[in-house]
Amino acid sequence: MYEKLVELLDRHGAEYRLIDHEPEGRTEIVSPMRGNDVADAAKCIVVMVKLGKKVTKYVLAVVPGDARVDLNGLKQLLGGTYVSFANTEAAERLAGSVAGTILPFAFHPDLELIVDPSLLEKEEIFFNAARLDRSMALRVKDYVAITSPRTERIAAPAG
Repeated sequence: MYEKLVELLDRHGAEYRLIDHEPEGRTEIVSPMRGNDVADAAKCIVVMVKLGKKVTKYVLAVVPGDARVDLNGLKQLLGGTYVSFANTEAAERLAGSVAGTILPFAFHPDLELIVDPSLLEKEEIFFNAARLDRSMALRVKDYVAITSPRTERIAAPAG
């Protein structure tokens, strides 16, 4: 997935920097290693939303690193009847990388990308680049141009 990401960004002429660090996937710990404010990190969470009894939808929720995903808000937004974090197996299968390294890009057709607009107010966003030992700083304008994300208020204060 790392190679797929770099190839995509290079193909689009995106401005990014790679940052090597000790292996770590938790936003609040890896952000100081990268030298970024936690609020500038893209926290990427795969969420499962049930739409009635038979339909399950998966969302790649991307929020600032100092926030959490508002699960109930996401459930209401999508008209769901139940919401939870996806189990690790589903999240890693849909994201194409292990937990802690999930990218803010939805490469799988069954994964809908929804980004909190507050993250897009930054110059750059920081995230693990599908690896625990390497992160990326990506210009937000390039991220938006490549992903054309659905933006919704899905972040809630951490705590």
